[in-house]
Amino acid sequence: MTAVTSIVMTVAAVSALLGAAVVGGIFFAFSNFVMQALNRLSAAESVAAMQSINVVVLNRWFLGVFMGTAVLCLLLAGFAVTRWQEPAAPWLLGGAVAYFVGTWVVTIAGNVPLNERLAKLGRDEPEAAVFWEHYFDRWTRLNSLRTLAAVFSALLITIGLLL
Repeated sequence: MTAVTSIVMTVAAVSALLGAAVVGGIFFAFSNFVMQALNRLSAAESVAAMQSINVVVLNRWFLGVFMGTAVLCLLLAGFAVTRWQEPAAPWLLGGAVAYFVGTWVVTIAGNVPLNERLAKLGRDEPEAAVFWEHYFDRWTRLNSLRTLAAVFSALLITIGLLL
């Protein structure tokens, strides 16, 4: 491996590690106390608050870290596959896959459809209270999965960097 390739890989891995850790922390906070606090409110208040959160979260800082880490993980996966003989390769590939599948794919396939359905509800509609129960349980479970995936990704990338 050339010195430049090594530097690029190291910078990408450290950046992906930090991104996965930050995203994991955000997801942890949501599952651990934000969703729990929202669930203590009335269904109408919970729906309104989460609708607001789902709009505000779509900002350049969060999306930059969330999406940027996914792109870095694709880069790491490519690096690992093309340099499979290197000791770090399986760890970097594992970390990349854990992040990409466990956070990005789960978000697109699970959390986003729930958020889109929640966005269509009026906070005072009778259906809102019933849907909030389903939303809270399903969204929090999916979010906890995303938390574990991001933290696991950070761990695997750390091991890869140590090798």
